Amino acid sequence: MQSKPNNTVIAAGLFVTVFIWGASNAACDFIVQIWPANFTGSTRFLAAGGILMALLRWTKLFGEGHPVPPALNRRLWWRGGLSLAAYIVAFNWALKLAPLSHVVLCLGAAPVWALLWEGRPEKNWKSAQRYAAAALAFGGVLILIWPALRDGKGSPTGELLGLACSLLWTNFGVQCRALGRDLNGAEVSAHSFWRAGLILAPFAAGEWFIQSVPIRASLVLAQLVCVLGGSVVAFAIWNSALRCWPTSRVYLFNNLVPITSCAWAYFWFGERLTGTFWPAIILIGFGLLLGQANFDKLFARFWLPGE
Repeated sequence: MQSKPNNTVIAAGLFVTVFIWGASNAACDFIVQIWPANFTGSTRFLAAGGILMALLRWTKLFGEGHPVPPALNRRLWWRGGLSLAAYIVAFNWALKLAPLSHVVLCLGAAPVWALLWEGRPEKNWKSAQRYAAAALAFGGVLILIWPALRDGKGSPTGELLGLACSLLWTNFGVQCRALGRDLNGAEVSAHSFWRAGLILAPFAAGEWFIQSVPIRASLVLAQLVCVLGGSVVAFAIWNSALRCWPTSRVYLFNNLVPITSCAWAYFWFGERLTGTFWPAIILIGFGLLLGQANFDKLFARFWLPGE
């Protein structure tokens, strides 16, 4: 019989994850200004996937392993590897073209997209609540990217890629939750990583031949932060949480990633926030609160205090 998940432990792990991802995002922002986007993503996930596969093969750190039959192998390529590869390409290119704070704030809207993914439109209050939350979150994203779209300030392409990677990140979370029915969190991460790295490898090789890829200690160290922290540790915790909680609930912690990422970027590189960041994060935050609020319990507390 499967034991009931410890919600406190899951939440604590997710707080650690968003702290690590903040450092990883800031490090990735530094890397992609110098290294090509596909090369950065491919080498990161090939290294992280290799490390996790080795740990799964020769240790019991993540528990007992599970076999991968042909049907599951195909799902891992399409649902895990391909969806992760698409996300990281959009993310890396967005970082190349737009401020880190804008890209990670778009990612902060992912819990609302996950809510929409989990329920089709219906003629009831709950469905209206979901779509109102999505409208608020999208309004926040629009405020964030509007100067680039209207006046051409910055990069409209980068801002739109930030929105795209938010949707692709939501899709990857949904796919990981589905794969988590057959594999544990570390296994989902390991199998998705090396497949994503291989999918991107031909594009990375092309980048290597047509442009310079300098190998410097600072870049290698930053990539190690992304591989060991942002991939091996953080993704294993994240995917383990997705096996126990709904996608939208896990992705609530995603709302902290913009804060930790901007804090690390300011600490390491002195990057400051743009004027549209704060009104955008307020609207997205209200969208998250509305999307997750349980009004049935709230009304019962005020109108039926005896229960």
